[in-house]
Amino acid sequence: MSQDPLPNLLGGALRGTVLDAEGSGYDEARQVWNGMFDRRPGLIARCAGAADVIAAVNYARENNLLVAVRGGGHSFPGLSVCDGGIMIDLSPMKGIRVDPEAQRVRAEPGVLWGELDRETQAFGLATTGGMISHTGIAGLTLGGGFGWLCRRHGLVVDNLVSCDDVTAAGELLHASAEENPEMFWGLRGGGGNFGIVTSFEYHLHPRGPVFGGLIAYPLTEAKSVLKGYEQLMQHAPDDVMTCAVLLTTPEGHPAVGIVPAYLGNDLAAGERAVEPYRKLGTTVMQHVGPLPYTVLQSMLDESAVPHRRYYMRSNFMDQLSPGAIDVLAEGYAKSPSPLSAVIIAPFGAAVSRVPRESTAFYYRDAHYSMTILGGWIDPSEDEANIGWLRGVWDDLQPHLSAGVYVNELFDEGADRVRSAYGPIYARLQALKRTYDPTNLFRLNQNIQP
Repeated sequence: MSQDPLPNLLGGALRGTVLDAEGSGYDEARQVWNGMFDRRPGLIARCAGAADVIAAVNYARENNLLVAVRGGGHSFPGLSVCDGGIMIDLSPMKGIRVDPEAQRVRAEPGVLWGELDRETQAFGLATTGGMISHTGIAGLTLGGGFGWLCRRHGLVVDNLVSCDDVTAAGELLHASAEENPEMFWGLRGGGGNFGIVTSFEYHLHPRGPVFGGLIAYPLTEAKSVLKGYEQLMQHAPDDVMTCAVLLTTPEGHPAVGIVPAYLGNDLAAGERAVEPYRKLGTTVMQHVGPLPYTVLQSMLDESAVPHRRYYMRSNFMDQLSPGAIDVLAEGYAKSPSPLSAVIIAPFGAAVSRVPRESTAFYYRDAHYSMTILGGWIDPSEDEANIGWLRGVWDDLQPHLSAGVYVNELFDEGADRVRSAYGPIYARLQALKRTYDPTNLFRLNQNIQP
């Protein structure tokens, strides 16, 4: 590692390491999940704890540096890394402490959901986490966070008990319902706009095996399968969480997949609850039965393999209307890449029963989040894949409702960021003015002070 100026200017070395372009490990450290982005920070501060984060934030502010913050590095638009400036890399911060009696877990921001699940499942516990096991806990939590347990236990932010947050002024503040409650409100959905969280505390729930799996139908039946799926989800109980996916199987066959999961404790009841999803068409594949929660959590990992090239659009939907289904099915059939997918995840149930303004995740009444995810490998195919996705997105506009999930925004401009927050945007702006008036933390889906 080269001896760059950061530790000396701070008056002493970080407990972690500091890399520049000449340092061993620099190229590996600057890599992020989305292979579309090949950016080169001036410095990478690989933090070992909260003190390192404070030191790096102070250095960035005092030297007017562009700041990128990396947790799991899973940002769709590559906001975990910057050109020039400083990347504050939290990935070495992997501490996890489970308190099984209190049913709580405290974890640092470099932890991935699969890592957290392995620790909590050792005690038969879990909290709502992402649908991709290698997603970082930090980014997913700060944006709201939906996952397999959300219809039963609410969003990730609904299970967040407290945070420790380093502000733009370099202060470490504890945020909870009792302490700095307005900051706590904003951290639960406002993204990385209000500082760098160095510790997350979550409420845990008993979680044994689930009954679920993957059911696949031919893409030619996508319209009828998705219409049947919409009808089933209108009356689904809290214990049923599903995901509908347009994808290409490993054997190269375009398909519509239904991933159902019954989250109650009675596996026999789970088999009955899942059975209707197995009768929506002519099945070409079924792998359904009792399975560990960690297996369910990683079931969609192959749709988001790290370092491929990704481009996306996403939005909330009030319903899967026949028009929307037609656009998605016909559009996916024309996808130039077998690595692309359309992912439809339902909300409702416990998510919808939390008051709208209790967190900075506003769209509690959304029925679905729909994502078109373009994925490919060869840079020469960028134009074809981006063009295809934009065309489907344009055709879909008449069928979309207000609002978008902030974690599934690409680089789409200030108006789309506002659409992620609706009428609470002004309250978030006021919070931003309090804790980051100069917009030090601006490399994000930015709430401008």
